Amino acid sequence: MREFFGATTDNSVYANGTHIIGFGFDGTACFRKGTRNGPDGLRAVSEDIESYSPYLDADLFDLPFYDLGNLSLGSSDDVEAQWQHASDQFDEIFQPLDLQANNIRVLTLGGEHSISYAPIRKYLQQYPDLVLLHLDAHADLRDGFLGYHYSHASIIRRALDHFGPGHELIQYGIRSGTREEYQYMNEHGTVRKSRKDFLDSVAAIADDRPIYLTLDLDYFDPAFLPGTGTPEPGGEDFHSYVSLMKLLRGKNLVGGDVVELSPEIDPTGNSDVFAAKIVRELLIILNEKGAR
Repeated sequence: MREFFGATTDNSVYANGTHIIGFGFDGTACFRKGTRNGPDGLRAVSEDIESYSPYLDADLFDLPFYDLGNLSLGSSDDVEAQWQHASDQFDEIFQPLDLQANNIRVLTLGGEHSISYAPIRKYLQQYPDLVLLHLDAHADLRDGFLGYHYSHASIIRRALDHFGPGHELIQYGIRSGTREEYQYMNEHGTVRKSRKDFLDSVAAIADDRPIYLTLDLDYFDPAFLPGTGTPEPGGEDFHSYVSLMKLLRGKNLVGGDVVELSPEIDPTGNSDVFAAKIVRELLIILNEKGAR
């Protein structure tokens, strides 16, 4: 296995450490498959990308982190059994651990968006005042889709199943969904409809309040990142993401996931490079927080 940006390959989880773990699964993808290869695609391309971020003036080589490899889908041919097997394995690793007390940071690499369920649930359990930042082209609020209760189109609905009174959802980039999903977002005030409103909402989060970022790469316009399963025109660009990273650097980012990279869809490899730099910025921020 190639490790991401020269990370230490280790099966252990360390206090004050940042860990990446891959969940390569695309079983509920309803349009174009291929995100099962996302984690290894990110690892492969990272070998040829600078570890230094000029946007954050920081280098990943100065901030050690750990690559735990990929979760196993098991031996079944059944899609739901594969998802459950890998989700259970995530729980076996992280459920016994107190992430908050031990300052453990986890970044999960997908895979389609359904893979985010286990990590988001764990973080909601650990942080009763967590803010869930959801960047995506799609609302993902359907109560199941095409027969899958834990569909990639249902991940935020499934996350809400575990919300307590202190949790908060902020969504941005949404430009596709059902009438019912938009009604929910408007009635509950979860969606931000302009970049300024979104960045202002992030800036207003108390600096010590925990934040988890779930980032579907179709959040970005397909002109910049076509290598994803369900592209939608009208998305964001890299520099708006950098603006968010600079804000999050001053906040309490405790974990996240980056999903929906499908390397084979973009044979130029440009999407892989774009996604790897997205992950690089996140890892730098998580590492800096872990080193506190």
